[in-house]
Amino acid sequence: MNRIAALGLGAVVLAGAAALNFGWGTSAPAQTVLTPSDPDVVALGQSIYSENCASCHGANLEGQPNWRSPGPDGRLPAPPHDATGHTWHHDGDTLFRLTKYGTGALIGDPDYASNMPIYEGVLTDDEIIAVLSYIKSKWPQDVRERHDQMENRR
Repeated sequence: MNRIAALGLGAVVLAGAAALNFGWGTSAPAQTVLTPSDPDVVALGQSIYSENCASCHGANLEGQPNWRSPGPDGRLPAPPHDATGHTWHHDGDTLFRLTKYGTGALIGDPDYASNMPIYEGVLTDDEIIAVLSYIKSKWPQDVRERHDQMENRR
């Protein structure tokens, strides 16, 4: 009986780990690889960014004023995605999950209030990666290199 109980417990642990890893909308594609040097990917990303992101994050990635301080609604304004913001401080997987699933899912707080739309079902994974590649393509070379180094440490 102890062996059966141990096998059952092991199965529950494995199922729980699989649910955490695959089932709760927090995983990125097997490997989120940004390609800021691919002109086709960057052009697609720029087009999608213009249509879906620029209205809040700015046509030049400049973000909204006072982006570090909550607005009257208690929510943070859209941050810049240029070198003055913090986007480049996050690895590609984190940026992908934030874009696809939202901040609440990323931080494990489904009640987190944000003006950032969730793009799951709106943009494909490849489109999200193209947007992130476009954003990275606009960073100065030294910032891109620092981001590459961070990505290689994972």
